[in-house]
Amino acid sequence: TCANMFYYCQAQEIDVSEFNTSNVTNMYQMFSSCSSLTSLDLNSFNTSNVTNMNSMFSYSWSLPSLDLSSFNTSNVTNMGSMFYRCKSLTNLDLSSFNTSNVTNMSGMFRDCLKLTSLDLSTFNTASVTNMANMFNGCTRLTSLNLSSFNTSNVTNMQGMFSYCSSLTSLDLSSFDTSKV
Repeated sequence: TCANMFYYCQAQEIDVSEFNTSNVTNMYQMFSSCSSLTSLDLNSFNTSNVTNMNSMFSYSWSLPSLDLSSFNTSNVTNMGSMFYRCKSLTNLDLSSFNTSNVTNMSGMFRDCLKLTSLDLSTFNTASVTNMANMFNGCTRLTSLNLSSFNTSNVTNMQGMFSYCSSLTSLDLSSFDTSKV
């Protein structure tokens, strides 16, 4: 486990390039509350066995961007609050994410105040049951592509789009809310 490993670390940069994470299954709050962190290179991370990424980057207020293109998320089940309160993030490319086993996406992007667009068209959400507060507080979000979202197993959508005051349109025609 790497849970809480750098929790509340006040460094501006953390060098994890020599880390062997091939056996890690839990990255819960690994970089959470690293409020001074301005850069983080995770290209060497092997995340193929990780199941829990809950709150992994939450409260990392100063991070302007994150390159997670090397992440293998095929075994992750929990992405709840993963980017919660990453209020400096302006761009987030998650096109390489495999979310087929994820059940929890609650609060995943909550209070990402500077994100203006988010393309989640590659997300497989067939296993997700909890999407509560997923985009809550994303006040600058003007574009949100949820065309691939399968919500047939979702039971909780509470506050999902609360305070998304800049969204001008939202196509939820494919949403199945029968279990909500």
